[in-house]
Amino acid sequence: MTTPLISLKNVTKSYSGMIALSGINIDTYPGEIHCLLGDNGAGKSTLIKIMSGVVQPTSGEVYWKDKSVHFKSPKEAQDLGIGTVHQDVGLIPMMSVARNFFLANEPTKGWGPFRRIDHSKAREISISRIKSMGVSREIAADQLVGTMSGGERQAIAISRAVYFGARFLILDEPTAALGVKESSVVIDLVKQTKSTGTGILLITHNATHALSVGDRFTVLTQGQVVDQFKRGERTREQLLDLMSGGVKVESVLNGR
Repeated sequence: MTTPLISLKNVTKSYSGMIALSGINIDTYPGEIHCLLGDNGAGKSTLIKIMSGVVQPTSGEVYWKDKSVHFKSPKEAQDLGIGTVHQDVGLIPMMSVARNFFLANEPTKGWGPFRRIDHSKAREISISRIKSMGVSREIAADQLVGTMSGGERQAIAISRAVYFGARFLILDEPTAALGVKESSVVIDLVKQTKSTGTGILLITHNATHALSVGDRFTVLTQGQVVDQFKRGERTREQLLDLMSGGVKVESVLNGR
């Protein structure tokens, strides 16, 4: 069987005695979309922080390719190949596509005191990588990111993470602030990223989006895993019931 890219084994996280996560076990594999679902306060953000090295678990272990790891910083996680794209994507609206793509990692030419940014190479690479994600609209490397749609910004952030070595990509609510059309663009981006062999943890509270792309699913409620299943093993209604803490959707709608 394929070795998981990243695994959490019995991970617990508490803050001043308050338990945010309790006994979490999760595996994500190469070329797989693992959907993490749960309502607000379920513990999704804490789990992201542990996987990306922002915080350390109180107990339990994190494994990268079957090797126990203890991230002391996000950079240590990034150096191993873990990338995170947050909901706000972390782009600067008043800077160009190429500048955002290579921010603080610009290609250079020349040597010594004559070394300078290779703007031509930055433009070429950034656009080719974004197009490789399946973006159909013509995008200029010098275009300001602030003029772009939400789906196009996600394309920049995702392609940038993969270009800089992400083998496991955490996508935090990538469609939360988008309309139907732009959400569809992002879902296609996620599928395209999967096809490169990248493992993906897709955090969402949208059951429809999750079921359309997910291979494996984990549902969190109040810091605990309430269910884990593979594609086709649960209906949308069953998933919604789990996300609401086991309350039947019909009962909620009928006021019972």
